[in-house]
Amino acid sequence: MVLSGCAIIVRGQPRGGPPPERQINLSNIRTGALARRAPQSQPDQKDTPDEPFAFQAREFLRKMLIGKEVCFTVEVKTALGREYGMVYLGRDTTGENIAESLVNEGLATVRREGIRGNNPDQARLCDLEDQAKASKKGMWTEGGGTNTVRDLKYIIENPRNFVDSMHQKPVNAVIEHVRDGSVVRALLLPDYYLVTVMLSGVKCPTFKREADGTESPEPFAAEAKFFTESRLLQRDVQIILESCPNQVILGTVLHPNGNITELLLKEGFARCVDWSMAVYTQGAEKLRAGEKSAKERKVRIWKDYVAPTANMDQKDRQFVAKVMQVVNADAVVVKLNSGEYKTIHLSSIRPPRIEGEEKNKDKDKRFRPIYDIPYMFEAREFMRKKIIGKKVNVTVDYIRAATSSSETSTIPAFAERTCATVTIGGINIAEALVSKGFATVIRYRQDDDQRSSHYDELLAAEARAIKNGKGLHSKKEVPIHRVADISGETQKAKQFLPFLQRAGRSEAVVEYVFSGSRLKLYMPKETCLITFLLAGIECPRGSRNMPGGMQVAEPFSDEAMAFTKELVLQREVEVEVESMDKAGNFIGWLHIEGVNLSVALVENALSKVHFTAERKVCVLECSVMLHPNHVTFLPPQIWANYEEKKVEEVCVRGEKERTANYRAVYVTEITDTMHFYTQDVEIGTQLENLMETMRAEIAAQPPVEGSYAARRGDYCIANFSADGEWYRARVEKVQSPAKVHVFYIDYGNREIVPSTRLAVIPPAFSTRALAAQATEYAFAYIQVPQDEDARADVVDSLVRDIQNTQCLLNVEHSGVTCPHVTLQFADSKDDVGLSLVKEGMVMVDVRKEKHLQKMVGKLPPWRNSKSEMKLNIWRYGDFRDDDADEFGYKLKK
Repeated sequence: MVLSGCAIIVRGQPRGGPPPERQINLSNIRTGALARRAPQSQPDQKDTPDEPFAFQAREFLRKMLIGKEVCFTVEVKTALGREYGMVYLGRDTTGENIAESLVNEGLATVRREGIRGNNPDQARLCDLEDQAKASKKGMWTEGGGTNTVRDLKYIIENPRNFVDSMHQKPVNAVIEHVRDGSVVRALLLPDYYLVTVMLSGVKCPTFKREADGTESPEPFAAEAKFFTESRLLQRDVQIILESCPNQVILGTVLHPNGNITELLLKEGFARCVDWSMAVYTQGAEKLRAGEKSAKERKVRIWKDYVAPTANMDQKDRQFVAKVMQVVNADAVVVKLNSGEYKTIHLSSIRPPRIEGEEKNKDKDKRFRPIYDIPYMFEAREFMRKKIIGKKVNVTVDYIRAATSSSETSTIPAFAERTCATVTIGGINIAEALVSKGFATVIRYRQDDDQRSSHYDELLAAEARAIKNGKGLHSKKEVPIHRVADISGETQKAKQFLPFLQRAGRSEAVVEYVFSGSRLKLYMPKETCLITFLLAGIECPRGSRNMPGGMQVAEPFSDEAMAFTKELVLQREVEVEVESMDKAGNFIGWLHIEGVNLSVALVENALSKVHFTAERKVCVLECSVMLHPNHVTFLPPQIWANYEEKKVEEVCVRGEKERTANYRAVYVTEITDTMHFYTQDVEIGTQLENLMETMRAEIAAQPPVEGSYAARRGDYCIANFSADGEWYRARVEKVQSPAKVHVFYIDYGNREIVPSTRLAVIPPAFSTRALAAQATEYAFAYIQVPQDEDARADVVDSLVRDIQNTQCLLNVEHSGVTCPHVTLQFADSKDDVGLSLVKEGMVMVDVRKEKHLQKMVGKLPPWRNSKSEMKLNIWRYGDFRDDDADEFGYKLKK
C-alpha cells in the first residue's frame, strides 16, 4: 500500500498465512499531505483537504509500486519505531531509486537541512530538485498547483438515488481500504466519491468488535481479508453499483484478472448470501457454482461440510416417476419404477396459508384448507392440471429430518420429508408456482444449507410475482370458493338429484378415493362435493371402524382401491348420475377418456357385477369367468376360487310387467353405432321459437369473430356449416383453434369447426331457459352387427326410413350409456326393429329378464325368415350364436 508520496507499506511472501507488514518512509524528501476526514466524534473539527500535488505524488508511487517487488535500506529508526530509508524498484539496490524519481518529476521537495556534503545520494537529490525547478515540473509549475486539490466527498446524501444514477454501469475506482474479505472502501473516479461497498451475493468471515474495543476474528477472517487485499488493495478496478438496501451500497468489483466475488467463493473464503444475491448482475448461477466447488473440495470454511444428500445413492437422488396425487400446493405423491409410492415435497417453497385468527373466526364452519385458504385451490389446480398422471424428473435436494412437538416448543411435529426439485418438460414446477403467486419462498438462516438447488431462480420468480402483483401478492380481493359439501347430506342430495340426472354427462374431478367403487367428486359447474358410488358392480370392501369394532377388509379390496386411484384420482372425469341411496350418496357411471370405470374394474377381475347391472357388464364378467384361458386372458384376482354358476342366476330381475307407453318423437340423428337422437314433439314448438328469437338477436348483434376461447364441456353457439345458421352446442374436444369438436345439443349431430365459428351462448337461450332437446337412445331386443359393412347397411336403411320423421317411442329398459327403446312408424304402427329382423339385417338380442321375455317370445316368426329367405346376414347360412367356439370368439373380440 502507498500511504502517501513518501510512505509505503511492504510485506514479505506469505508462508502459511498473511505475512507481517512493515512501513517504510522515504529519507530526505517530503511530499504534500493527503486529505484527512475530521473525527466524527469531534463535530467541531473540519476536514483537512489535500495539499497541492499530494494526491499526484501518491498516485505516481501507487502505479509504480503496487504489487511489485522492491528492495529497501533502513537508514534511521526513531524512538517511536518509525523507519526511514531508501526504496529501490527490483530485487537489489541497482534498481530505480523511488525518492529520486519523485524529486525528478517535481512531486517532492528535498530536505536540505542536515545535508552532508560527502553523501552522494543527498547531493544527487538536490541536483534533481534544481533540474525540476528549472524545467517547472510538478509543484514548480506556475500557479502553485491549486487545481490538483481533490474535492473529496465522504458523505452521499441519498445513496439509493446515487446508485440508481449509475444505471449499473461499471465505474472506474481505486480500492483504498479492505475492511474484511467482502467489504471494501473505494474512491470512485473521476468525481472522488469515497464509498464503502459490500460485495453482492457473498459474505466472508468478519472481525467482531468486543466490548473492550479489541477485535476477535472469526475462523478464516484474516485469511479472507488477506486474499482480497493482496489482489485489490490500491488496484485500479471497475465497480458495478447494484443496489442500496438500508443505506448499504452493494456492488461487484471487477479486476482485469477476474471477479473477486467468484474467486472468494471458489477458494472457500465466503458463502453465498440470499438477500443480496438477487441483485448480483453477473449471474447468480456462477456464485452457486463457485460455492458448490468449494463445498465439494471441503476447503477452508467448508472443511467440515456434509452434503444434505451425502448418504444417498445417485439413483435415489435423481429419478423419473409418475405423479399420482397432488397433496397440496407443495407436495405430490409419485409412483417409482419399482411400483413404490413416495411423497415428495417441493424444495424451499411455502404454500398459501392463513393465520390462526382467520382460521378460527367461524368456529361453526368446518375448516377446509383447500377451499378456505386463499389461493390454495388455485395452486392445487395449477399443479394438478400440469403434472397429474404424467412422468416428471425428480432431483432430491435434501432430507428434512423429523421434528417432534413439545409443550415448550412452538414448532409442530413433522415426519421426515424428502424435498426435491420436480421438473416436467424443462419447467421447474416450484418456480412456476412462485412466479404465478401461488406460493412463497422460504427464507433460511445463513448457515442453513438445506435448500433448493434452484433457490436463486425461486427468489427471482418471487420478485417478478411481487412486482406484477400476482396471486398472493395481488392487492385485489382474494378469490372465494363457496363449495357445498353434500356428502352424506340426504336432504341436500335429494335437491341436487333431479338436476344431476337431467344434466346427463357432467364434468367432475375425483378428489378422494374411499374404495374401489366409492369416490368423492368435485363438480366444478355445480360447485359442490358429492360422494359417488359406481353403478352395476360390487367391489371388495376395505377395513373400517364399525360400532361393533374393526371390520376386516375383504380380499383384493386394497388392489381395487389402488387400481381406481391410479386410473382416476384427481383426474377430470365425466359422470352420469342415475339415482341415490338412502345415505345421500349418488349412484351412477363414471367415464375417463372413454373408459367406463365399472367396466374396467370388472375387466381386471377386481369387482363383481351387481344384480341390477345391464348386459354390457354381464358379458364382460362372463368373459373373465368362462374364457378357457382366463388365467392368461385377464388376471384372476377375485375369481381365483370361482365356481361356475349359471349366468341366469346373475342377471335375473324381480317379477314385473312390461309397460307400453308410446309417445311421439322426431328422429333427428342416427349414429354409426345404431344409436339415434330424438326430440319430443310436444316441446318442438318451444325449440322453434327459441331458435328464431336467438338467431334474430345474433343478427342484430353479431358476435366478434375470434373472441370466444373454446373449452371442453362449455355450452356455446356454433355456426353449422351445412346451412350457415347458429345452433346451441357443447364443446366436446379442443384439438386446436382450427379443430374444435362440438355436439349440437338439440339435434344430436356432431361437427368439427374452427373456433372462429363459435361464440358465447346468450344467457336467455342457455340450457336453463330450455333443456337440451336431443336425447340419445338405442334399439331394444336387437343386436348391433359386429361387421362394419353389415352395420353400415343397417344405418343406411334407418336413415332412409326414420331420420327427420315422426315416430312413436317406448322405453323398454335402461342401459349403460342410454335407454333402450322400441320405435314404431307413426302411420303404420309397425315396429322398426321388427322390420330390420324380418329383412335379415339384424339378429334378436335375447333378454333374460322375465318381464321382457314375453316381448322376446313374440320373435320366433322373425327367426324363421333367416332359413326361408336367406336375407342379408343369413345369406351364407346359419351361424348360431350359442355355439361354444363362436361364443368364445365373440367374447374375445
